[in-house]
Amino acid sequence: MNKVRKYKFAIYSLFLIPYSFCVTPAFAQKKQEPKQILTRIEFLFDDSQSMYGRWQTGTKIDIAKKLMSDLLDSLKYADNLQLALRVLGHQKKYPPQDCDDTKLEVPFDNNNATKIKKFLMALNPNGTTPIARALEACGGDFPSDASRNIIILITDGIEECNGDPCAVSLALQKRGVVLKPFIIGLGINDEFKKTYDCVGSYYDASNEDMFRKALNVVISQALNSTTMQVNLLDAYGKPTETNVNMTFYDQFSGRIMYNFVHTINSHGNPDTLKVDPLSIYNIVVHTVPPVYKDSVKLTPGKHTIVGIDAPQGYLNLKVDGLTESRKIQCIVRKHGELKTLVEQDFNTTEKYITGKYDLEILTLPRIYSENVDISQSKTTTVQIPQPGITTVLTNGTGYGSIYLEDNNRLTLEYTMDESLTKETIVLQPGSYRVVYRSKTAHESIYTVEKSFTVNSGVSSVVSVN
Repeated sequence: MNKVRKYKFAIYSLFLIPYSFCVTPAFAQKKQEPKQILTRIEFLFDDSQSMYGRWQTGTKIDIAKKLMSDLLDSLKYADNLQLALRVLGHQKKYPPQDCDDTKLEVPFDNNNATKIKKFLMALNPNGTTPIARALEACGGDFPSDASRNIIILITDGIEECNGDPCAVSLALQKRGVVLKPFIIGLGINDEFKKTYDCVGSYYDASNEDMFRKALNVVISQALNSTTMQVNLLDAYGKPTETNVNMTFYDQFSGRIMYNFVHTINSHGNPDTLKVDPLSIYNIVVHTVPPVYKDSVKLTPGKHTIVGIDAPQGYLNLKVDGLTESRKIQCIVRKHGELKTLVEQDFNTTEKYITGKYDLEILTLPRIYSENVDISQSKTTTVQIPQPGITTVLTNGTGYGSIYLEDNNRLTLEYTMDESLTKETIVLQPGSYRVVYRSKTAHESIYTVEKSFTVNSGVSSVVSVN
């Protein structure tokens, strides 16, 4: 049961009646293509001494050069792409160990695949493997403008300088500098593989063919979006809810990645979205109140369907006998909670997640209702009496207030402006009393009071002399 203080009002639950209408638009809205964001890929290439090791048909360094050369040839004419090359372990001979041995050799630029290829071909393995230091340095290599920033680490070993590649990678992701890095391990044993699980997405190149495939898969993921579908589920588990914005946040950095206003297509299915498969997403659906889906992972190249519970119904606020009136607002809260969800105007209908709500209607006096039920695809109507309009006249400026009179009790509802002699107040129907003392009267005995009644839709004048 709804609890109403002071005044009764009606609550109706009505099934929504489907309707349709035809409109001939003056113009058709042009479909906007998603804005293309520049992709930047930095190759972090291990040129430490161990790359001289024998592997398959030759040394690791020679095989890596050849396959990287083929890959770079394929990227020469890629659109919306910039490449860079940072090398580690190539400047100082080992021993002694130099844990600062890393350098950005080819900065980001357009059409520089050939330049990177040329530099790689001239490399000879020399030093140690400062992976954490090199990863950290990568963070400063990317320009500050908006782009998808990706690191591809190609290595045959693990950290040799007591750094923490996992901590460095996580920090770069949380700062929004880069997306989750890729690591391609050349002939790394199972024990070493585990050390890269926390750094990024690891690909095991146990032989030349696997290395070639890993390079192609990583580049494909870096350059291509994948598809997903968000099903906003009603109370019956069916994907019928729609027409609400969804914000996709990158889980690590908290950065806003996408906003999509949910759509159901002409076939009755939720629309297909193209999104970057490299992020893990936290999705916020901006219903009232909002609903959340965290840690959404996509499999690159595979259509992903995500279900989010978002059952909704409608709340209609209505003033009895009026289609339009002075603006009356209602504070809507979840039942039993103090936090304000929204302020809804009367004579409007708004959509809410199904459940129980408490209403505070900002009339004079306040009207409260608890446990208002919003049900799936139904409209709940809350109706209040039409207010009346009272004009209070005084014979001079002074100190006055208006009280609701109920069961021989007075409740303060309104404090009058002490600089005015005429005020118009909108009040709900009921019995009231005005209490007033003129500024020129310096004794309490000159206090004046007058009772009056307010009726729905009626204007009245109260003279206090």
